[in-house]
Amino acid sequence: MTTNDNDHRGLLPAGLGDLLPPDASREARAIDVAIERFAAFGYERVKPPLVEFEESLLGGPGAALAPQTFRLMDPVSQRMMGVRPDMTVQVARIAVTRLKHEPRPLRLSYGGNVIRVRGSALKPERQFAQVGSELIGVDSAEADAEAVLLTVDALRAIGVADLTVDLNLPTLVAAVAAGLKQPDEVVARLRRALDRKDEGAIAKAVADKDKADKKVAELFIGLLRAAGPADRGIAQLQKLKLPPAGAAEAARLAEVVALIQKAEPELPLTIDPVEYRGLEYQTGVSFSVFALRGREELARGGRYSAGYPEDGVSEPATGFTLYMDAVLAASEAPPERPRLYVEMGTPWRDAAPWQARGYAVVRAVVAASDLRAEAKRLRCSHALIDGEAVPL
Repeated sequence: MTTNDNDHRGLLPAGLGDLLPPDASREARAIDVAIERFAAFGYERVKPPLVEFEESLLGGPGAALAPQTFRLMDPVSQRMMGVRPDMTVQVARIAVTRLKHEPRPLRLSYGGNVIRVRGSALKPERQFAQVGSELIGVDSAEADAEAVLLTVDALRAIGVADLTVDLNLPTLVAAVAAGLKQPDEVVARLRRALDRKDEGAIAKAVADKDKADKKVAELFIGLLRAAGPADRGIAQLQKLKLPPAGAAEAARLAEVVALIQKAEPELPLTIDPVEYRGLEYQTGVSFSVFALRGREELARGGRYSAGYPEDGVSEPATGFTLYMDAVLAASEAPPERPRLYVEMGTPWRDAAPWQARGYAVVRAVVAASDLRAEAKRLRCSHALIDGEAVPL
């Protein structure tokens, strides 16, 4: 079989790919850095399995990812299983089952690969590394702020500079609509209008000659106009006469913003209190993190219900996920480790001093007539000649 005849074996399904040197090593190092930063703040690592029974994997918040889950039959139990499309739901399962007797708040971290049935136009990859942490068992503004600040800390440690955070409140619209006793069909129209950032469509969604309906439209337009820099947006929210439940949510967002600004006064913060797309299972303050020099989302997190609310087993939680492909694209690549070629027969123990100095030692395993040429062929930056690391 010729090389060309074998090329087809390198083809992979759409959305899947090999991670080659040096990218695979760079991703692994970045994951290690993130996990270590989580550990420095008391987050302990867990390792859930790749495959679970679908009733546990797709229960609670996992139900939103059911269409993205690969399924297969377990030949042992004859029960249906799912390949994890997300690790957050697995960590939540661990918290409310295996670790249900541990003191709260429970701080857990994780890192691993997930796979989904299909990608999106903006993110065609179907398999990717997911790294993050979860703070389970407490519902407070301090916990919400900790999730944001830990995300920023980890991204900076990996090497991403000039971050910006966008804070969302995906439950606010529903809370305000319920307080104003708006029917479901009106709420659905409002959602579509708000998603499009269309003030005219908001007015049409509640259109009526009745004066009260005009006030409803003005209130939701006021929510839409609160999007932007955090200080201005919070001030705009505080001017609105929101129903009690909506006012409480807006106050919680303001408290979280104040806590983040106290810890990171120079961190750019924006808010979008009506954003909902992609946040359907969130139950409170949520956020996305971006780098100022790029548009791709680096991390996403927020408040949710950990466990299985349908079974009466759930806890308040907040957490986040780092999207490693985007994180690596936004960070500076570290300098590659210099590679030192040593001749065949060099004692194994002689590698250690050079490795301690930062070299990767590449030992010859076949004799070479031209040491320098062989070192270059093996992509070495140096060769050991007369006891010295000679640059090539």
